[in-house]
Amino acid sequence: MLKKMGEAVARVARKVNETVESGSDTLDLAECKLVSFPIGIYKVLRNVTDQIHLITLANNELKSLTSKFMTTFCQLRELRLEGNFLHRLPNEVSTLQHLKAIDLSRNQFHDFPEQLTTLPALETINLEENEIVADVPVEKLAAMPALRSINLRFNPLNAEVRVIAPPLIKFDMLMSPEGARAPPP
Repeated sequence: MLKKMGEAVARVARKVNETVESGSDTLDLAECKLVSFPIGIYKVLRNVTDQIHLITLANNELKSLTSKFMTTFCQLRELRLEGNFLHRLPNEVSTLQHLKAIDLSRNQFHDFPEQLTTLPALETINLEENEIVADVPVEKLAAMPALRSINLRFNPLNAEVRVIAPPLIKFDMLMSPEGARAPPP
């Protein structure tokens, strides 16, 4: 077990160093078995955080993200968090004023992360395969200037959301037929 942990830490360190050394605008920490965003990465990336526009933390074991993560990487254009155990976002997600796309699919959201409706550049929201039933802020989503697409497929949305949303929105809202379940992984 310690050997596997050591290999995972080494893989994260290698990926972070690649980002720093290459001057890349992407930090890809997908499938690294992370349960939280490693605090040490903030220090290693402190001189390049403004250059990072895409972070991928997909298919890890994240249960939450901190406010420090959001405020440190405030220049993000895309954030890929699919396949984790997230159930909420910190309020500081509102600092991501340049964010164009966020992928929160295959997580554990029961409530729509309403803070996303404050992001002026946000074009795409993917919340497929969560547990969102009600309280989708359709009016706030309709008022978002850049929003083009929201994916809510395979969420147990209530009938009210299904009826109210279509006449109010000017973007693509993807929903599964009522009662549809996600295919097994």
